[in-house]
Amino acid sequence: MQRWITKTFITGFWGLLLMIWIIISLFYYQGTRPASQDSRSIKFEVQSGMTLKQVALKLFNQKLILSPSAFQAIAYIQDKEKQIMVGEFSLSPSMLPKEIILRLTSGKTILYPLTIPEGYRITEIASLLDTQGLANSKIFIHQTQDKNLIQAFDIPTDSLEGYLFPETYYLSKLTPEKKIVEKMVNTFKEKVLKSQILKSIKESSLSLHEIITLASLIEKETGLDSERKMISSVFYNRLKKNMRLQTDPTVIYAIEKFDGNIRKRDLKIDSPYNTYRYKGLPPGPISSPGLKSIEAAISPIKSNHLYFVSRQDGSHHFSSNLAEHNQAVKKYQLRKINSRR
Repeated sequence: MQRWITKTFITGFWGLLLMIWIIISLFYYQGTRPASQDSRSIKFEVQSGMTLKQVALKLFNQKLILSPSAFQAIAYIQDKEKQIMVGEFSLSPSMLPKEIILRLTSGKTILYPLTIPEGYRITEIASLLDTQGLANSKIFIHQTQDKNLIQAFDIPTDSLEGYLFPETYYLSKLTPEKKIVEKMVNTFKEKVLKSQILKSIKESSLSLHEIITLASLIEKETGLDSERKMISSVFYNRLKKNMRLQTDPTVIYAIEKFDGNIRKRDLKIDSPYNTYRYKGLPPGPISSPGLKSIEAAISPIKSNHLYFVSRQDGSHHFSSNLAEHNQAVKKYQLRKINSRR
């Protein structure tokens, strides 16, 4: 009886060892082999809050690994089970599990280019981000009004309007809106707050915020580099004479739902941004100006010009007195209206 028990125990022991060996061999095979030789790129998304088990199962379902369990085991062995990052990754079925783990913990997510044109306002930037699936427009706009961020940057208004630098950014589809805002503001710091520009601003009669505000008006008034400093001189001259700036883009900014046309009643809107009604600069920028407009706001050319009017071809006619300006309006604006009738 004792011999039978001993023999049974030994048989069971070797059977257990064999089973363990088979499991280890299977895990080793599944953990050291790619899912296939297919080298095509597949987008794989790790969403916020996903566990290692959920990530492994999703990889298996997308046929990127042979075994969820083997993948999890490797992640634990490498002590990377808590290092998998949120984002969109480019993976391939031909990658080894350890290579996939390295990719998912490296932060090398798929990045999408986004170009913010000069002269865009926050709502336009938000819409662009939303259209390309890179951010929620409402959340983005809310973040641009974050008091802590505004206070940290020492901006004397309740919005980051004008401080989201127009540039080409490379963003992940799961980048938080706050991070995008911070990236744009930090780019503003890198591009604008350079020693030479800061020195010029300190020598100017305007503060940094006033310079950016003025630059945003220049940005909206002309797309010609050759005119920026001339436009700037007109605004400086009017400010010195305590004249209203009377620039249409500020009125447009004050209109809640602008339909493309400025009417006489719009010029009477009671808003601090309405430079037809209130003297001086508006309380803050009306768009994100580029470096050339900022430089023009810092260093205008010297002139006697007080007025300018569009020639309807992208350029402007500048005048030093009202009589000359009225003639220019008649020539370039009224003639154009009459020709349409």
